[in-house]
Amino acid sequence: MMLGWINMTFNIKTADAKRLKDTVAAIAALIDEGTFNLSADGILLRAMDPSRVAMVDFAWTKSAFEEYTCYEPAKLSVNIAEILKLLRRTAKEDSVQLTLEEKTGRLQVIIRGKYVRTFNMPTLQATEEEFPVPKVTFNAKAKMTTDGLRQALEDAALVSDHVKIEMDQEKLMLNATGDIMGATIELQKGSESVLELETKEPAKATFSLSYLSKIINATTAISEIVTIELSTDMPLRLDFNQPKDGKLAYYLAPRIETE
Repeated sequence: MMLGWINMTFNIKTADAKRLKDTVAAIAALIDEGTFNLSADGILLRAMDPSRVAMVDFAWTKSAFEEYTCYEPAKLSVNIAEILKLLRRTAKEDSVQLTLEEKTGRLQVIIRGKYVRTFNMPTLQATEEEFPVPKVTFNAKAKMTTDGLRQALEDAALVSDHVKIEMDQEKLMLNATGDIMGATIELQKGSESVLELETKEPAKATFSLSYLSKIINATTAISEIVTIELSTDMPLRLDFNQPKDGKLAYYLAPRIETE
């Protein structure tokens, strides 16, 4: 597969069709539109969902691509949901080329496989708003299998639309309470799902299961491992293990509970 924005400012190519498609799907789980910052070092996207409850922090360095050229820093704002529709039409053996036409400002998408398909779409006005990473000192960190966390969240979702995540030196727990039932899912350090667990002090916070489920379901295909970082009543960080040339992390604001 081939990916490239070509306008004598920026050009890239990659041979990993599945990784591209899965990564765009993971970003699109939270945001429909986004602005990519392009530089000589690589691509960066940091954006919040429309409700400003969750943030995605994504980067690919130039080493992620077979070819990478960026002549000058630029911003590329696109409808990610629309690009994903096209990428979902690709097969593993297909190549894809994306070309930013300088004169028209439109993005051309060419999919080459058993036959050639050419699409073109408008780019959007690049946003000037910047989203800094939340300044949080995390007191607890767990390295888990993504599938293990997904199954635990599915259990919690049977009884509630939110879940309290707790961590101490020995375990990670998910507590969910609904109108009819309650559920406690306990994952011990060293178990098949919890590979590592480190805590400076116990931590707990409550989060929306809707957001957590969207993130986990969208990233299961990308990484088998996820690192969870938590402090009491502070944003949660989910970092999905990527090759050395990439980063994909999410921040999720806590649900403030009233007594």
